[in-house]
Amino acid sequence: MELSVLAKKLWCVRKQLILLLTPLIFLPLLFALPEKEGKCLYVVLLMAMFWCTEALPLAVTAMLPVCLFPTLGILPSKKVCPQYFLDTNFLFLSGLIMASAIEEWGLHRRIALKVLKIVGVKPAWLILGMMFTASFLSMWLSNTATTAMMLPIANAILESLFGDLEALKQKCKCISDPENDMINGQSTVNLQTVHSLPMEKQILSIEGMDGTDESEGRTAEEIQAEAEYQMKVWKGFLICIPYAASIGGTATLTGTAPNLIFIGQLKSYFPDCDLINFGSWFAFAFPLMVLFLFVGWIWIAFLYGGLNTRLCFKKQDRLAQAEARAKAVIDEDYRKLGPINFAEGAISFFFVLFAVLLFTRDPKFVTGWSVFFNKGYVSDAVTGVIIVSILFFFPSQKPSFSWWFNPQASNAPYVPLLSWKKAQDCVPWNIILLLGGGFAMAKGCEESGLASWIGGHLEPLAQVPPAAAVMLITAFLACFTEFASNTATIIIFLPVIAELALRVSVNPLYFMMPATVGCSFAFMLPVSTPPNSIAFASGHLMVKDMVKTGFVMNILGVLSVSLAMNTWGIAMFNLNTLPEWAQHTNVSSVVDTMHIPAVNATL
Repeated sequence: MELSVLAKKLWCVRKQLILLLTPLIFLPLLFALPEKEGKCLYVVLLMAMFWCTEALPLAVTAMLPVCLFPTLGILPSKKVCPQYFLDTNFLFLSGLIMASAIEEWGLHRRIALKVLKIVGVKPAWLILGMMFTASFLSMWLSNTATTAMMLPIANAILESLFGDLEALKQKCKCISDPENDMINGQSTVNLQTVHSLPMEKQILSIEGMDGTDESEGRTAEEIQAEAEYQMKVWKGFLICIPYAASIGGTATLTGTAPNLIFIGQLKSYFPDCDLINFGSWFAFAFPLMVLFLFVGWIWIAFLYGGLNTRLCFKKQDRLAQAEARAKAVIDEDYRKLGPINFAEGAISFFFVLFAVLLFTRDPKFVTGWSVFFNKGYVSDAVTGVIIVSILFFFPSQKPSFSWWFNPQASNAPYVPLLSWKKAQDCVPWNIILLLGGGFAMAKGCEESGLASWIGGHLEPLAQVPPAAAVMLITAFLACFTEFASNTATIIIFLPVIAELALRVSVNPLYFMMPATVGCSFAFMLPVSTPPNSIAFASGHLMVKDMVKTGFVMNILGVLSVSLAMNTWGIAMFNLNTLPEWAQHTNVSSVVDTMHIPAVNATL
């Protein structure tokens, strides 16, 4: 058999080979290390390998602790299973249900179009508007849903500005160049299949779109240069949306899974730490998001020509016509939504109430409303579940008292703002299992003594200055998550980072918070995140476009996180001292890790 044929066959069964060989390769760990620590490390590496290679579905791998921890004698099942539905999971679930209600009534689309109407149609401002809208929506919706909604809107606006994409590519090739042929290759995926928006396509057929006289009085080189510039701007529009969605998810605890993994593991390792909740995280992460979004916008607009609006068209009258067409697309699309209806108004009210109650429960810098209840009884999860429960019975149409006295009125049952079937279809239950698997792994590392054992081997890192360590940790995780799920990445590394902080006598939050944020900075590869994949699937971006843009974005992200941690982060959380709650945990974990209180007893 030829070597190439054998390689193809091995590639076809690569996942099965990983499933069979990985347990055998790691088997010596059971005998080379102390009994409990070795068994726990065996399970952790097994899960890490399956997560990184996706040999098993991520959610299935997340359930392995239920099987392996009890059978290997690491943890009894009565301690493992409760980790899969802590109050952190309920907070995440309530955020997902609220997001599904917003999507059900199209409120997210109204918000997006309204922002674009405000910022105008200049390329630089449109890129900023796209990034601002995507980041705001991804604070509450999933990054994937935000990207899938925003990309077709961007595509329609771009076609109104620059005309048909295929015609634009032909102009770029008016001087034959093999490299251009490769860079501007034909699109293999129709962007409109991501999210069907027929109204944009209808509007694009307005008068003046044919541009038959555009080449009058211009040389082929001028036409090509202008078309190439417009293609650059087009790429800038498409690439900014998934990046902004990833950045926006870091601003709220429910915005992305790593944030929830962080709060869950923080409560597990440091049950006396009550510094981080929805409000305090937002107060720290929102300014960081705005800072990174701004410098990211400057970089993308500079790289793709959006800052120099005069170069889009050589003649100002043609520029004005194109901008008028783009404005018409946005205005007409917004007009088709009609006036805001009762359901949208109700969802808006409950959405604002949801956010305000979470922010003000216990914001730390002022007294929150949780003081009216027994201390420690009301958490963010309670707040979220209360609000989203109302959505299942609140009517979607304005109630009318005259209905009771009108025999001719319809007797059809009223429709609530959200049905359970809709919520069930929209909630990614696999992510909830993934969160649970992370908490179960952290619990196993804690009680088996593995975290303390790893920490003992990290002593040489004590020589690294803490500020430099923050940058190294953020950069390492931002690079690692380019190839692995951000949720799996934070699950694997956060226990090690927490123990490292204790070993070098640094406030654990000083290392854990930048690690958490850094896991969302996956910008360089199409496979890094689902939003990146959706943008790449448009067929208009090359891998080298994402690598070139994403590499600098990663650097900007690391610098932004470092600045945030060493300025307002230190002021908010007193990060320059080792707190009492960390000192107590450090002593107990070294002396006897089994005496650390259980997670579910402290939430």
